[in-house]
Amino acid sequence: MTERFDLRKEIGAMARKAKEVSRSLASLSTALKNQALLEMAQDLERNEAFLLEESQKDLQAGEKAGLTSALMDRLRLTPAVIRAMADGIREVVRLDDPVGEVVKMWRRPNGLMVGKMRIPLGVIGIIYESRPNVTADAAALCLKSANSVILRGGSEAFHSNRAIGRILRESIERVGVPKDAIQVVPFTEREAIEEMLLREEEIDLIIPRGGEALIRFVTRHSKIPVVKHYKGVCHVFVDESADLEMATRICLNAKVQRPGVCNAMETLLVHERVAGIFLPAIARALQEKGVELRGCPASLAILPGIKAAQEEDWPKEYLDLILAVKVVRGLDEAIAHITRYGSLHTEAIITSDYGNAQRFLREVNSSCVLVNASTRFNDGFELGLGAEIGISTTKLHAFGPMGLEELTTTKFIVYGEGQIRG
Repeated sequence: MTERFDLRKEIGAMARKAKEVSRSLASLSTALKNQALLEMAQDLERNEAFLLEESQKDLQAGEKAGLTSALMDRLRLTPAVIRAMADGIREVVRLDDPVGEVVKMWRRPNGLMVGKMRIPLGVIGIIYESRPNVTADAAALCLKSANSVILRGGSEAFHSNRAIGRILRESIERVGVPKDAIQVVPFTEREAIEEMLLREEEIDLIIPRGGEALIRFVTRHSKIPVVKHYKGVCHVFVDESADLEMATRICLNAKVQRPGVCNAMETLLVHERVAGIFLPAIARALQEKGVELRGCPASLAILPGIKAAQEEDWPKEYLDLILAVKVVRGLDEAIAHITRYGSLHTEAIITSDYGNAQRFLREVNSSCVLVNASTRFNDGFELGLGAEIGISTTKLHAFGPMGLEELTTTKFIVYGEGQIRG
């Protein structure tokens, strides 16, 4: 009981510090924030040996725990990974500062000038798994957007996250930014997450990053608004008017370039009028890359050597070299399938029919909808945001990749000349 009480007390103290500090961050100049970010980047590189040493502790613990090679790879800090973290922070320096931007102004009939100004959200809690680079990325984005941040990484990366946090706190304090703008939770117990999720008076937003189980746990227990996506069940629809050579290139990229990420294609929908030509070609290309195909009855008739898809395949996020394939009668059936089984993440249509493209854009209700391009482009950097803190499939407060602008909200500002309300 004492341990539980101490943990609650520590998390509460962290939340109060973050809230107190957040009030001063909005007034920081862009120049000072950028100076702090440059110090953060340089200090990560200067402390490479220390970071590699701390990473080794996590890797040794991971080996004992029997983590998969994929998880071990995500955990591992290398000189290249550290340089990439530093370069990512420098990229944030180059981004426009959204804080204080007046995004709209209009004059009322009584002469009042009314506008909307971007302001920070306040305190952001980020709960994530595996990748220690998230510690640096999230801290940089929150600092540039003038939000204080509480970071709770996975226990498997405990030493790496704590080391990165220590370096970043020292960096910003050196240039005059309060060190408690960046805090890393020093507990591995799951109770620490539960305590964070109860601090609705201090923490304004929770962003979970990780597997579906983590995100559902956070959503179920949080008293604080949560921006999230559970999974990426992403579709590509090859229309009857598609350039089939283009469709092959796009589908191959969408599935195999990085199959273990949330914007990889998981289901391929093909118009019945081109299925007989397209499916054999794309099947050969995908199978050469090691992709297992699971098809509907119409797909099996064209590709008799593939596995039969089951009902559970259609809403499945494989995150692997497995692809569900369905032949559809046309655009209406494709949209209906996406509506039923999709996860509001990313969908693409390959078509040369302008009307079908526009219908797909209007009627498919996902966070990113593409025409004649790979689903892999639903990424903050690729879409020109510079960086992202995650992809949201919730429509409040953000929808799609969350960059600096999505880490702010707006308040109304009003200029008057003595007006009073009658």
